[in-house]
Amino acid sequence: MLTSTLEGEARYAGVTLASIAREVSVSGNPVPKPAGIVAGGETTVTVAGKGLGGRNQEIVLAAALKLGDMDGVVIASLSTDGVDGPTDAAGAIADGKTLVRGAEMELSADEILAENNSYNFFSKLGDLVFTGPTGTNVNDISVIVVV
Repeated sequence: MLTSTLEGEARYAGVTLASIAREVSVSGNPVPKPAGIVAGGETTVTVAGKGLGGRNQEIVLAAALKLGDMDGVVIASLSTDGVDGPTDAAGAIADGKTLVRGAEMELSADEILAENNSYNFFSKLGDLVFTGPTGTNVNDISVIVVV
């Protein structure tokens, strides 16, 4: 468990989580591979674009940009109540192939992040997480898996 108080701008939290994943993958710090790291909390999104998405989807998209084409790493983030922002998804999941798959579909992750349009990016890739409303709102949960 990394923290239960993850806060701040979602895209920066995503970069931080991806940086931790990269460190684990490269050096085995702060925990050796295989590793599972969990962070809880609630981030925010300063909306500048006209897209659709939520804070968990934005965390994952920003993390995917930082991960690049890295192998053996998966990052997911979701809302425990099953609703991420104004969407029907709880969150999203990404790995080192996410940007490659997006590029094959002519999707620019940088542009999509700038437009706060993570929902449409992950929807096209089939990488949204759907739980339906859970009736429980404890925290958002971000998970890093490094193998």
